[in-house]
Amino acid sequence: MKNDIILSGVGGQGILSIAAAIGLAAVANDLFLKQSEVHGMSQRGGDVQSHLRLSDKPVHSDLIPYGKADLIISVEPMESLRYLPWLSKDGWLVTNSAPFINIPEYPPVEEILKEIRKIKNHIIIDADVIARESGSIRSGNMVILGAASPFINMSFASLEDAIRKLFGRKGEEVVEANLKALKAGRELSGK
Repeated sequence: MKNDIILSGVGGQGILSIAAAIGLAAVANDLFLKQSEVHGMSQRGGDVQSHLRLSDKPVHSDLIPYGKADLIISVEPMESLRYLPWLSKDGWLVTNSAPFINIPEYPPVEEILKEIRKIKNHIIIDADVIARESGSIRSGNMVILGAASPFINMSFASLEDAIRKLFGRKGEEVVEANLKALKAGRELSGK
């Protein structure tokens, strides 16, 4: 078993929380894990990305080679396009349709979504709306993780357990909001 995953988005969107949840689930499943992160000027809306490599055998590099990612999980649609060179021909792209417009010349959203739709295996959802409907606007990242969960080689229950561990110190209300968002994303994936 191997899973090479790229996470992308903009600072403050919860990319590192997604990485932490997947990492906690991987450890609980006795998987090997390597992770590399790049934090842009997150307080200024800079890009954030992470490579996650999961396997049942030792992983020797934390960076995913071009064309080898099984999955791109993106909380921002334009950021998802940046990492397409890493996506394998059979890989999946799961992205939020709601943009984080942080530059003056941000392209029209429909043009970005048109490019994403050219990818054979893609899921585009408005995670911000789903998060709001689930009770926490801040849990859009968990909606996206839920939508991507069918392509992560671990049980959904192990991701739920990881969410409980990750957010447990913030109280039961936060845990439940994130679990609800995770489940809503999973349902929207159609998988």
